[in-house]
Amino acid sequence: MKPILLQGHERSITQIKYNREGDLLFSVAKDTVTNVWYSVNGERLGTYNGHTGAVWCVDCDWDTKNVLTGSADNSCRLWDCQTGKQLALLQTNSAVRTCGFDFSGNIISFSTDKQMGYQCFLNFFDLRDPQQIEDNQPYLSLPCNDHKITSAVWGPLGEFVISGHENGEFNQFSAKSGEILKTVKEHTKQINDIQTSVDLTMFVSASKDNSAKLFDSATLDHIKTFKTERPVNSAAISPIMDHVVMGGGQEAMEVTTTSTRIGKFEARFFHAAYEEEFGRVKGHFGPINCVAFHPDGKSYSSGGEDGYVRIHYFDPHYFDFELEA
Repeated sequence: MKPILLQGHERSITQIKYNREGDLLFSVAKDTVTNVWYSVNGERLGTYNGHTGAVWCVDCDWDTKNVLTGSADNSCRLWDCQTGKQLALLQTNSAVRTCGFDFSGNIISFSTDKQMGYQCFLNFFDLRDPQQIEDNQPYLSLPCNDHKITSAVWGPLGEFVISGHENGEFNQFSAKSGEILKTVKEHTKQINDIQTSVDLTMFVSASKDNSAKLFDSATLDHIKTFKTERPVNSAAISPIMDHVVMGGGQEAMEVTTTSTRIGKFEARFFHAAYEEEFGRVKGHFGPINCVAFHPDGKSYSSGGEDGYVRIHYFDPHYFDFELEA
């Protein structure tokens, strides 16, 4: 089936995210705009305008009421999903790299970059306390002195945040006490993306060391490894099958010197148990920066360096993908 091409950004896509029902798809890019689309036909519903720098991250709470975005304009913003109205503006000292709601939708976390002499911090706000938002004072602010956080997700029951760092390390930060519960280092280079399974018991990481790995969320035990020949920018776990989709490609600055075939810009499918690649999907004219499975498992989306978001529908039980030797 022909993919749906979403053209609403002028610069490369940084993250895409489905809401829990899967009827909406949120996309953010380096062009300051946050878009929301109907995932079934690719119609653009609207935009959340307000950021003045590249938007690095986006998340939606479980009942699709609020949207959270983090940007290089040193702010994290909360929006009303339906009206597009800005509900809260949280100022920071450096760019906001990751953001997310816990499962209840009441607590948000976001991390800032280590730049301009400022530390990398992981901040927690309780949205039920308007005073925290008004004073711009998180109830918990954790400094990450050694290596900045490059990706982060909430663990099950909202008890902790799993963070991936630029040195290939994972940390579990308690959302209540702020202490580091566990630390593991399974990657040798920067972790570009972390995404959880539908029940939050596992997560998959994508790294610059040309691999994606599957972990247990609670124990951080390493379960499986999926190897490629290019840096992996993003990886997602299918909600209904034992499949992992990965996107990547070589560094953006080297793209002009190679053809798309050599650059390996396809989305690549691996079997989660056997660690074997069984399919590839072409499409983007540059590296894939982010991938996401639809909650029903019958389609997935990818956002690329070329500024396009593509929605691919397929039958997950029958693959006719091209697999090159």
